[in-house]
Amino acid sequence: MGIKKYKPTSAGRRHGSVLDFEELSGVKPEKTLLRPLKKTGGRNNHGRITCRRRGGGHKRRYRMIDFKRNKDGVPAKVHSIEYDPNRSANIALLYYADGEKRYIIAPLGMSVGQTVTSGPDSESLPGNALRLAHIPLGLHIHNVELKPGRGGQICRSAGSYAQLMAREGDYAVVQLPSGELRRIHITCKATIGRIGNSDHQNVKLGKAGRRRHLGRRPKVRGTAMNPVDHPMGGGEGRTAGGRHPCGPTAVLSKGGRTRRAQNPTDKFIIRRRKKRR
Repeated sequence: MGIKKYKPTSAGRRHGSVLDFEELSGVKPEKTLLRPLKKTGGRNNHGRITCRRRGGGHKRRYRMIDFKRNKDGVPAKVHSIEYDPNRSANIALLYYADGEKRYIIAPLGMSVGQTVTSGPDSESLPGNALRLAHIPLGLHIHNVELKPGRGGQICRSAGSYAQLMAREGDYAVVQLPSGELRRIHITCKATIGRIGNSDHQNVKLGKAGRRRHLGRRPKVRGTAMNPVDHPMGGGEGRTAGGRHPCGPTAVLSKGGRTRRAQNPTDKFIIRRRKKRR
C-alpha cells in the first residue's frame, strides 16, 4: 500500500499524506461480525481519568477478529481485504468451507481468492496458522500466542513480525520486534508471514484536525501549567521545570522502571530489549 500526497492547497494538505488503499476490496464490513464500541474518554469504571488526552473522534464499530485460529483442518477462502478503524493493520474476511465467516489480520501479500488453513497439516505459507512446533526455523511469524489457546498477543500491528530462531525442548526461541529473545511453549500458535500495511508508519497527519478525528486531544506541557496541576508547573516567567521530567503524579518520565523487579515471566526472557541499569 503506497503513500499519496495531494496538491498543497493548504498548510495541512502541504505537510500531510494518506494511504492510497489500493489493496482494499472496497466492500462494506460483514454485519454479523460488527459490535458496538463505547467510548470511555480515558476514564475507568470509577469515572476517573486514567489515560489523558483521550476523547472525541469518529464513531467506530468493533470488528470481531479471530486471534485464536482454532478451526483446524477447515480451509477458508479470502473474500475481501478491508480497513479496520480500530487497528493499524488491515483485516481479511474469510469464508470457511462449513459456512462460517471470520476476520483475521491480513498478512503481507494476501490476496482475494487465496485459500488459508490452520492446524498441523497446513503448509508454511503466509496466512496459515500452525503451532510453533511445526513451523520451520527462520520464518517470519505474527499473531503469536503466549499461552496455548489464549489467542495471539504479540505482533499484531501493521508491518510487525517476529522470527522463530530455535527450539529447545518444550520451548521455542522467538525474536520479537524489539530485539528481545523470548522462550514460548511450542504448543502456542502463530501465523506465517509479516503483517501488511507497512507504510502506515510513514503517514503524516499534517494538521491537528486529523489527530482529533482519531480521538486524541491536545497535549499541554507540564511547565506551562500551574503548580496545582503539575509538579513542573509554576515559576516566575518561563522555566525549565526545575526537576527531572515527570508526569502529573510525579512519576519519572525518562528511564524509570515500568516493569516489576521480580516478574514471573522473567524466566522466559533470554535477552532483554534493554540493558539492565
